[in-house]
Amino acid sequence: MLFNSLGFIFLFLPATLAGFFLLGNWGKTQMALAWLVAASLFFYGWWNPAYLILIGASIGVNFTLGVQLARTRAKPLMILGVAFNLALLGYFKYANFFVDSLNLLAGTEIHLTRIILPLAISFFTFQQIAYLVDSYRGETEEYRFLHYCLFVTFFPQLIAGPIVHHREMLPQFARNAIYRLSQPDVAIGVTIFLLGLFKKVGIADSVALYANPVFDGVAAGGAVTILEAWKGVLAYTFQLYFDFSGYSDMAIGLGRLFGIRLPLNFHSPYRASSIVDFWRWWHITLSRFLRDYLYIPLGGNRKGKVRRYVNLMLTMLLGGLWHGAGWIFVAWGGLHGFYLVVNNGWRTLATRLRWEWTRTSRIWHGTATGITFLAVVFAWVPFRAENMGVTWRLWRAMLGFEGFQLSATYLATLQELRGRLIDLGWVMSGGLRMPDLHLALIWMGVHHQALLWMVALIAIAFFFPNTQEWLYRVEPALERVSGLDQSPGGRDGWWGRRWADRWAWRPGLASGMVVGILLFLTFKSYFRLEVSEFLYFNF
Repeated sequence: MLFNSLGFIFLFLPATLAGFFLLGNWGKTQMALAWLVAASLFFYGWWNPAYLILIGASIGVNFTLGVQLARTRAKPLMILGVAFNLALLGYFKYANFFVDSLNLLAGTEIHLTRIILPLAISFFTFQQIAYLVDSYRGETEEYRFLHYCLFVTFFPQLIAGPIVHHREMLPQFARNAIYRLSQPDVAIGVTIFLLGLFKKVGIADSVALYANPVFDGVAAGGAVTILEAWKGVLAYTFQLYFDFSGYSDMAIGLGRLFGIRLPLNFHSPYRASSIVDFWRWWHITLSRFLRDYLYIPLGGNRKGKVRRYVNLMLTMLLGGLWHGAGWIFVAWGGLHGFYLVVNNGWRTLATRLRWEWTRTSRIWHGTATGITFLAVVFAWVPFRAENMGVTWRLWRAMLGFEGFQLSATYLATLQELRGRLIDLGWVMSGGLRMPDLHLALIWMGVHHQALLWMVALIAIAFFFPNTQEWLYRVEPALERVSGLDQSPGGRDGWWGRRWADRWAWRPGLASGMVVGILLFLTFKSYFRLEVSEFLYFNF
């Protein structure tokens, strides 16, 4: 079941909310929690009921081990629990990949029945590994089994995160306040959910129409020009951005409907002025998990610079493999690992040379942000491409190695544009005057919708306040966010303090009209686009 499906919006969600709050109002708090767990399992089992056994067994084993670890702190028990989870993940997600790789490298012909990847196994496995390790460290308390079931299965964060900690969620489930319907929480939750729905349906699914033909065409062996390559890759860059941003908003909004604050998982990462900062704001909870349970245990930066760089590379290689069972994801992770090594080396050099001006110069900050964005764009190519062959062809085309020739369609369009500009008053020789520039721009927009999409989405991603900033007064997530741009560069957005004080979200007619317009545009998109999965559902 998808957050953006009409069945979820008009049937599942209202029924789940009604059952939960009716039971809560009658004082049946444990039954209300049981209802929410049952609804979450129904939500999960909608895709494939057979895997309810898998997630049920995983919950039972991990809860039992967690309780014992909290009492005994036995390291062998912790190792056993982590091994159990990794074995489960390894079999379902990587068995086919390892067998295929072995056959390719060793020339063997081992055949394994194709295993279907269970939905969300990467997310609930990592979540429970963190629970076991924290239980071993003595950082957990004993909670009821029903609370633990909800911690793992709570449907807003079950499928694609955020990856939550027990200490963030379990105390919230124990609060009596969540069993009473709260008008402010409903207003906030509905607003955030609808903003996320617009990002997914109105933006991500729309811009995908420009990305998919380019990647699919190259995979089929078709030719690609430099403009087509950039159009397709930039379209995917923003498709993924708004798809994941939309899911993250919808998850936070759904949690808030139940009085639960989920941790922030996405916070305008394209504003980052370095790759280090990018990973602090893209998939925040995954970056936190990799840092706390992989990078730091490997030694972090405590064992010298060389070991630090090795740890960074290993962490990103494994992070890439977490995203998908294929060498293409390992290559993507390795590329980001290389970026992080270069970034940390640059910071070390800048500190040694005392280049403090790089931290305060607006010109430098803008340049660094542009370089970071381009690096991320190039790295998204293997993330989306079917194989490295497609990746190399797109990279070559983007860099001009496939030639700078334009397709016949572009040449015909440019020729038509030239005649159109002359008709509108542009003089091509003896000077240049532009009395009807706005008409020319409108004409270009009609004939180049992809260009208009790119310009609009760059403006939104880089210069407009994100959801958390717009709703900063009501603290939508666990983390407190200011009304100003909190991107790693530390720059206030163009809206500034005055914008934050005057235009920040508050319940009322103006905010309702904004959300209403977005809702209209969203449902308008339902009539021309198919309901699609979120891109992170595949991980």
